[in-house]
Amino acid sequence: MANMTEKELLELKEKINKAKSRVSELKGELTYLKKQLKDTIKTDDIKEGEKILANMDAEIQDLDDEIKQRVEDLKEQYNV
Repeated sequence: MANMTEKELLELKEKINKAKSRVSELKGELTYLKKQLKDTIKTDDIKEGEKILANMDAEIQDLDDEIKQRVEDLKEQYNV
């Protein structure tokens, strides 16, 4: 790599600059997503957010099951 031409060095420099720019974009996205996570479920920790969302999913499923059961009970009660 010590014998790179000026053109190769410039191309490498351009790739490095593009990579730096992409890293900067991704850091901005991460910051935005953490803020959104904190605003929505009151944490900016991704692992904690995953746990909270898993608990919310379980609660939603439980409520959905309960609603379905009650609808069935009402159907039976009123012979529908």
